[in-house]
Amino acid sequence: MIRPAVIEDLDAICDVHARARATYYAGHLPADAYSGPEELERQRAGTARAIASREHTVLCATRDGRVVGFAVVGARFDEDKLFHFHIDPEVWRTGAGTALHQECVVVWRAAKLTSVRLEVFAPNARARAFYTSQGWEEDGREDDHVLMRLRLPAGD
Repeated sequence: MIRPAVIEDLDAICDVHARARATYYAGHLPADAYSGPEELERQRAGTARAIASREHTVLCATRDGRVVGFAVVGARFDEDKLFHFHIDPEVWRTGAGTALHQECVVVWRAAKLTSVRLEVFAPNARARAFYTSQGWEEDGREDDHVLMRLRLPAGD
């Protein structure tokens, strides 16, 4: 099930975020950079702000009442960007990511967007393959990130 996040989801979202990030940053960045107390608090505060914001939509993927994924979408630099899209590694390849992505597309189309962009940590080949399977195309590189773009079909 995909639904809007509420502030009561914050702990579960932060847990999913920490587990997911550890799968692709480990071995590439120092642990404090992605799981140190300061970084975890920064991520928590940012997610809480996004949930409370009118400028962002935060979606949760749930299974059996448990948050197993989340996405934060919102405007940045005059174009919409998917800020975060994370699925609990325990449920990878079960359809949760695809369902969550489909709902992100619904949000973007409702906003009448024709194109959206995101950044993916370059060594995260699994995520890049997932986005490619959803129709995203590489659109450049920026430091250690791959920029990707999804062109959205015009709505009715």
